[in-house]
Amino acid sequence: MSLTRTFLPMLGHTRGNRDAATCHFKCGNACAKDVCNTSDNSYFRDIADAALSRRSILGLGAVASAALVVGVETVGATAAQADTLVAPKGGGKLAFKAIAPVPRTVDAVTVPEGYDWATIIRWGDPLFNNTAQFDINAQTEKRQAGQFGYNNDYLNIIVDKYSGRSGVLVANHEYTNEDLMFEPAWFAANKAEAAKIAMAAHGFSVVEVKRVKSGTPWSYVRGGERNRRITATTPFAVDGPAAGSDLLKTVADPEGRTVLGTLNNCAGGTTPWGTVLSGEENFNQYFRGTGSASDARYGLSDVATERGWEDVDPRFSAHNPGYENEINRFGWIVEIDPQNPTSTPVKHTALGRFKHEGANVRIADDGRVVAYSGDDERFDYVYKFVSKAKYRRGDRKHNMTLLSEGNLYVAKFSGNSPAAQIDGSAAVPTDGAFDGSGSWIPLVKDGASMVPGMSVEEVLVYTRLAGDKVGATKMDRPEDVEPNPVTGKLYIALTNNTQRDTTGKATVDEANPRTKNRDGHVIELTERNNDATATEFAWNILLVAGDPSKDESTYFSGYPKDKVSPISCPDNLAFDSKGNLWISTDGQPGTIGYCDALHKVTLTGAERGRVEQFLAVPAGAETCGPLIHDRDGSVFVAVQHPGENGTFQDPTSFFPDYVLSPSKAKRGEVYGPRPSVVQVFSSTKGNGKNK
Repeated sequence: MSLTRTFLPMLGHTRGNRDAATCHFKCGNACAKDVCNTSDNSYFRDIADAALSRRSILGLGAVASAALVVGVETVGATAAQADTLVAPKGGGKLAFKAIAPVPRTVDAVTVPEGYDWATIIRWGDPLFNNTAQFDINAQTEKRQAGQFGYNNDYLNIIVDKYSGRSGVLVANHEYTNEDLMFEPAWFAANKAEAAKIAMAAHGFSVVEVKRVKSGTPWSYVRGGERNRRITATTPFAVDGPAAGSDLLKTVADPEGRTVLGTLNNCAGGTTPWGTVLSGEENFNQYFRGTGSASDARYGLSDVATERGWEDVDPRFSAHNPGYENEINRFGWIVEIDPQNPTSTPVKHTALGRFKHEGANVRIADDGRVVAYSGDDERFDYVYKFVSKAKYRRGDRKHNMTLLSEGNLYVAKFSGNSPAAQIDGSAAVPTDGAFDGSGSWIPLVKDGASMVPGMSVEEVLVYTRLAGDKVGATKMDRPEDVEPNPVTGKLYIALTNNTQRDTTGKATVDEANPRTKNRDGHVIELTERNNDATATEFAWNILLVAGDPSKDESTYFSGYPKDKVSPISCPDNLAFDSKGNLWISTDGQPGTIGYCDALHKVTLTGAERGRVEQFLAVPAGAETCGPLIHDRDGSVFVAVQHPGENGTFQDPTSFFPDYVLSPSKAKRGEVYGPRPSVVQVFSSTKGNGKNK
């Protein structure tokens, strides 16, 4: 891999301040390559004229009790009006006045009046007492394996039940940006060591945290008993129907049941039994493939990778004898136990293999566990898994087996407006909404394949191909898929798809109604009778994102466009204790010219569709892992790839250390950007200024 930035395929093809380096390091320049999904599935235009009646088909007129949607820590923000700093009775402590969008060049965390922010942990901070203090000019594989990893994405703070003043912070580390991590001359002379450091910077960090009392900032505990690093070389157990399959066996693992490491972990979720789920997303960029059709469907090419890991470890090239199946061992949902640092993390084959953004769990009324996932690729699909066994409160050992066996489904959406009204402009149909019905098509059911010509193992290893065969609906990059803990409704972030309705690509449909969808949208989905195990659902579009002052195609469920905060590229989703939706963004600098941000969206009543910006992250950064703890007045975000368009020698962000000269860096500090976890909290001084 070159650090000269001379070979960036997206250079000149990004817009605004979105840098080609992020496309390069994060997803392997996916947008510069051919679309992976070339299947000829049917689309909404083929069926829209059916004008299905959602209420008569799905029985949605009746009010059903919401199934339990839980994470270990689900408290969040209040539904307070944004024009007051006084929380309503019974609410939390996150009343705020929406901030103005922040120009993309501002290198600061910007928060509302009455709030302040602090960094909890940064890339390189040592987790263990025997790990050396971070020195960016003296990194080694061993040191990085004992330090907080790079580019944190998913985030949770699981508070210890009885004290409330201790807990564990769990973050995954999606990818590395070697341009910002290594001095160029050192990198050129030490590529093998740099690759090993990068492998150690992937994976997860589990670190104990403490605070004085509820509402005060957390700090991390170096040397905590539960502290742990999981990297690209940590052993993972494989479970589920594909465990032991010939499709997963390699010369290093002839049983097909143990995989070294996890890669490109993106979003995730915390289960009711206290474990953390995370999705292996853009794993394809780490491997050299063979050029097969299945490789192409997963975005793999028969060319040397830019990272060059195949030169360090033979498992990263399918051309090396005995490692042909190593590629198949990534792209899964993984589960880790943050309370037990000696436990073996698991890859769950029952949930299928694709570019998982993450997985989020809802417990159905009958006790079965339902996990939802999006496949983060242009024109790919939305999935759900329903466990065979049922959740048992307090039986952690049993519950940790629930994702090992069950039924796997993929979503097919149908619109209820005439095709002529879905013309690519995102003009609202005459019935007043983008909406319709849909079904969950079974891929695996009761232990048998539902896909003609494919075995269960093939369906789970080549899940994208299975979705193609059954005619799933091609979506505009389905990323986070989250059930609302208050209502049970499902929310799907469709980040963007600039190839929608272009030559040779899928046309617009009612669930993806905008041509060249640069700004993305969010879908609200209600399963029949609010039963998480149902196979039919109703859906509507909550918002079509963008800057309404400049883009007529925006839509906010009928809420006045001149009263919303601009929003683009919805990515990660979260909820507060009142059931309001919070959306973090990935790509606003390049689409609407503002720093990426975190927004609150009201979902009910007269203010449904009201978008209010809560914070903005620094220049070049992406807002990840939003976590809303309103009852102690806190919001947390993972600040990923700050200063994405800079280099080691010429940084464009100095977050969070703000050292403006290499000679002024104190021990453990960096001249340049560091991905970090940030907490926003109420300020007794009323100081909400940039910091």
